[in-house]
Amino acid sequence: MVEIVYEFLVKEEARGLFELAFGPGGAWSRLFARTPGFRGTTLLRDTRNPCRYLAIELWETELQREQALAQHQAEYADLEATFDRWTESRAVLGTFRVLAEATVRPLGKAGPGSRRPAR
Repeated sequence: MVEIVYEFLVKEEARGLFELAFGPGGAWSRLFARTPGFRGTTLLRDTRNPCRYLAIELWETELQREQALAQHQAEYADLEATFDRWTESRAVLGTFRVLAEATVRPLGKAGPGSRRPAR
């Protein structure tokens, strides 16, 4: 799996539209929803700067992403033009390979090997 990470600085007046476009069922996900290898997107908003977002695309392989972009070139260009109007800046921070995922246990639940020795 690979994750492509973008940073967006969104104009204040366009934040709602931007969030709708990247949110569940938004234009971005709809564009790639039926494309082989697309696993979804995650949208994060900075807690200190509400105009700053990270968007993370999850793909099975980089090749599948490249093929999807080529297949949907016109629709992708339209979305890019829309994002240009809504943003002050945007950057691709990189493409990252998923090496491991962490599992977090609920508070108060001890995992294996965490037993206290008997007294």
